[in-house]
Amino acid sequence: MPLIWVSLGFFAGLVAADTLTWPVTTWLLLSGGSLLLLLARFLFFRWSRHKPRKKSYSLLFLSVLLFLTLGGIRYRLSQPDLTDSSFIASYASSENSFVIVGVVSDFPDVRDDYINLRVQVQKLRPSGEFIHTPVEGLLLAKVPPENDIHYGDQVVLRGLLQTPPTDEDFSYREYLARQNIYAYMPRSTVAVLETGHGNFMLRGIYALKEKSLATIYRLWPDPEASLFAGILLGVETGIPAPVKEAFKDTGTSHIIAISGFNITIIAGLFSDFFSRFLKPRQGAVAAAVGITLYTILVGADAAVLRAAVMGGLTLFAQQIGRRQSGLNALAAASLGMALFTPQLPWDISFQLSLTATLGLILYAEPLQDKFVQWASRYLSSDRAQRLSEPVGEYVLFTFAAQLTTLPVMLYHFRRLSLTTFLANPIILPVQPPIMTIGGLALILGLIWLPLGKLLAPLIWPFVLFTIRAVEFFGRYQGGVLVFGEIGLLSVFLFFGLLFSWTFGRDRFRDVISTVKPASVITVLAVVTVLVWRSVFVAPDGQLHLTLLNTGDGEVFLLQTPQGRKVLINGGPSTSLLSDGLGRRFPPFQHQVDFLVVASPQENQVSALSRILDLYPPAQALWAGAPSPCREADYLRSAITEREIPLTNLEPGHHLEMGQGVQLRVLAVSERGAVLLLEWENFRALLPFGLTEEIFEDLGTGQEIGNVNLLLLADNGYEPSNPPGWIAALNPQLLLLGVAPDNSQGLPDQELLSRLSGYSLLRTDKHGWIDISTDGESMWVTVEEYE
Repeated sequence: MPLIWVSLGFFAGLVAADTLTWPVTTWLLLSGGSLLLLLARFLFFRWSRHKPRKKSYSLLFLSVLLFLTLGGIRYRLSQPDLTDSSFIASYASSENSFVIVGVVSDFPDVRDDYINLRVQVQKLRPSGEFIHTPVEGLLLAKVPPENDIHYGDQVVLRGLLQTPPTDEDFSYREYLARQNIYAYMPRSTVAVLETGHGNFMLRGIYALKEKSLATIYRLWPDPEASLFAGILLGVETGIPAPVKEAFKDTGTSHIIAISGFNITIIAGLFSDFFSRFLKPRQGAVAAAVGITLYTILVGADAAVLRAAVMGGLTLFAQQIGRRQSGLNALAAASLGMALFTPQLPWDISFQLSLTATLGLILYAEPLQDKFVQWASRYLSSDRAQRLSEPVGEYVLFTFAAQLTTLPVMLYHFRRLSLTTFLANPIILPVQPPIMTIGGLALILGLIWLPLGKLLAPLIWPFVLFTIRAVEFFGRYQGGVLVFGEIGLLSVFLFFGLLFSWTFGRDRFRDVISTVKPASVITVLAVVTVLVWRSVFVAPDGQLHLTLLNTGDGEVFLLQTPQGRKVLINGGPSTSLLSDGLGRRFPPFQHQVDFLVVASPQENQVSALSRILDLYPPAQALWAGAPSPCREADYLRSAITEREIPLTNLEPGHHLEMGQGVQLRVLAVSERGAVLLLEWENFRALLPFGLTEEIFEDLGTGQEIGNVNLLLLADNGYEPSNPPGWIAALNPQLLLLGVAPDNSQGLPDQELLSRLSGYSLLRTDKHGWIDISTDGESMWVTVEEYE
């Protein structure tokens, strides 16, 4: 299947050109060399009397190499010169206010508090000046929601022109750059100058979409109307956040998101639905017509068109019944789309389209055949065949698509729904009637509203059922597994194993037949341990703060709901620190997102320099004196040698860790920092560098207010924990990190007697202490009970 290989080569060229900084001339030279080699090899085989049996492999390799270089050329040619004065991005780094004239180039994205406009810029001028400069390029502008803006309107925007932002969790700049948008107006005013610009066909399609959206809200009540808008038009902005979250948690969001996954499943459902009333080929044609109408109705933008192409390929593969032809058609379509859109490999919608279609081509029919074989053991062949049709449509069909989209969704969204295989078979059977009858009601409503209202009540119960079923499964606790960062290597490994089994399982069976059962059991046991170990330490959507048992060190491991890990201090013992971390990290994944040296004292940092290679931090943050002891010097040297970025913490700094979790620096002294961890209603105070000056600055705790969790300072040293301080903070739980044989006799008995009315957990009595919270409630787990 050479078409598949040359397509992969072209995509590899696009990715390579994005990674490498070679100019287009280098790619042209490489392409010319590859072409000459290919021609020479081809002519040699043509004229040679002895034709080698493996000539096709060398020709194939050189063809792939040629397409790789062509991909590099195409990508480099598509990149704009961001410093060109005629390009909008060259003005984006300025903090000046601009007046910009351009044409709305996409369907306005209407939200509750603002409207996102994509504008093809024509000219601009700085505010206060009167001469416009001709420029080009795409701009994203946020404008107030009360404006009535449409595709094709020529508008004038006023506001600050900026480069799109980027932060630790998400690069909005890179996301928009993949869509050729390099400039951003986060707050701007807008006025319409003229209407009727842009493509006349798109104007008609978007006008139809606007009228359809208004008609939907006149035909059905909310929240059903908003769900109809999502299903029929791909407009999700009206769906309530809890409902949208329930769809996400149950793995059914493909119902309301216009993506390749969505249209691919719809294509198969349409084909089977219409084939019940028509012949198979006629049913496929009817389904293709339905997809075409659906594509037009939702706006026919580039992403929807690509998804529709993938859906059409699914129908094509089902009709021809040949896996090889379906794969070649998929490769050809992907290559053609990448020629027009070089940013395609990074488009999540395309990735889901491609992998969903691939799964249906490779596995839909084999899974149905396997089901028929299994069912025939208990039923007659005719009944098994009839049963396989609904099971195939609503269970196996979805499973085939989800099998190949699973690594893509885990890589991007880091969550896996365990209820998806229950929710999907229940709600998918009602989706074809919703789309066909609901679409018909919408069309009749567009013609004459009373006609649409006659048909609308017939389909309303199906939408209500969809919402209630999704909400029911969404309430299942533990129905979603939240993962940390998943690397590309894991994605490629998954596909490599899957395709190796798919195309070479006969050879695998021959190899497996020679393997001894004991070896198989041993391997399975090892894999089981590794998998369960990974599951137990995977993110669960809660915030975890663990006080590790490291002797006299006060060491915390923080795991955010998204799986990011922050290590605060290291303690005096390398073995205890390494053991404590090893029990809480997935096997072979020991990356620490942030190392926070909250106190540079010897008992807090001694172990850190020796575990940097085992648990390498992406970034280090330092509070307190740079060189208070020899161990701190060792640590700073180790951080510098490994080229780990190091930032000195100052009062007012805060570390954003996603989903609203933040670690704030309230005060800093030579001895360390006072840190406040906050997430929704949860607050934990970790004072490492308390001094008399800090007590005064913080009003002996009154400036901080109540906290849920308080670490007793300095291993329970009484002067560092005065009565007014603890009373002002009013903690629900006190933590104490101290060794059983503390050389200074800490904690002070006077302090312990004074705290007898508080809940107190100590590492010398309870071992490690884990606090987990959802932002509202708090759960505590300890290693040992007294």
